Amino acid sequence: MSLAAQVLPLVGVAVGAVVSLAVSAINERTRWRRQQSVRWDERRLNAYAEYAHAVKELSSHYKALAIARGLTSGYTPLEETDDLLRELTAAEVRRSALAETLWLLGDVDSNTAAVKLNHALWHLEWLARGVPTAGVATWDEAYLEFRQARQDFVQAARTDLGVRGGRIAHNVPWPPRWRPADDSGASGS
Repeated sequence: MSLAAQVLPLVGVAVGAVVSLAVSAINERTRWRRQQSVRWDERRLNAYAEYAHAVKELSSHYKALAIARGLTSGYTPLEETDDLLRELTAAEVRRSALAETLWLLGDVDSNTAAVKLNHALWHLEWLARGVPTAGVATWDEAYLEFRQARQDFVQAARTDLGVRGGRIAHNVPWPPRWRPADDSGASGS
């Protein structure tokens, strides 16, 4: 038997082993990347959702303060007490901590939208607490700006997460026509 006839099967076995090893390594690497992607997607989803919830909680409190100050109308006024201020401080610290997670996990568009949302939220706070601000925005104008900033943040987060579709399929007017006659209409989600 010739040397080539003896070596060729060994080369075939060696090439087959190398190809099998390479395919296994590529499959394992693809599986690991997929697992990492799912892991980070879940964390980003949680970060976006928790941050959005914290912002909404604060905005609800600021609206209740604004109602008590007569800046807008509604049914749940809150007086600015020491206990309420401590509660708001704790909620703001939580919102700020959640924002740090966004800076680590979010993409540029989501983080930019979060900064704009922070600014709109702080504007509501300052108006609700009677802190002088530059410009002449009314509560209703500031609240509409906040709602737009919140919607922009949600849309940027959805895009980053790869969520298809829109939040609301068609433009729904705000405020709704059925609102109470004495309501200014700047409330809502």
